[in-house]
Amino acid sequence: MTTATRQEVLGLYRRIFRLARKWQAASGQMEDTIKEKQYILNEARTLFQKNKNLTDARLIQQCIEECTARIEIGLHYQIPYPRPIHLPPMGLTPLRGRGLRSQEKLRKLSKPVYLQSHDEVS
Repeated sequence: MTTATRQEVLGLYRRIFRLARKWQAASGQMEDTIKEKQYILNEARTLFQKNKNLTDARLIQQCIEECTARIEIGLHYQIPYPRPIHLPPMGLTPLRGRGLRSQEKLRKLSKPVYLQSHDEVS
């Protein structure tokens, strides 16, 4: 990991903790705010801990992009949880046939950047 990448990752980590400190739930309820703050902190710790030993520059950049996207989406929609995607079970059309394997492959390829690590952690 280069020094610039390390600084970028540490900056994102600090940004997430500052965001959690100032977070207010959209409902305005104190219980919701506490629960959402705790979710933000736990999710950040878990994902950063999981990815701390990455050495591949491409994978590190993907994680940085995912983190940035999740921060921006959370701020925009005022929800800390990843926005789900809704695809019907056989809704993606492959070039040939409608086999289950090809559907699974297309689903994996169509996963948005902000959900790349969500299924692995949750």
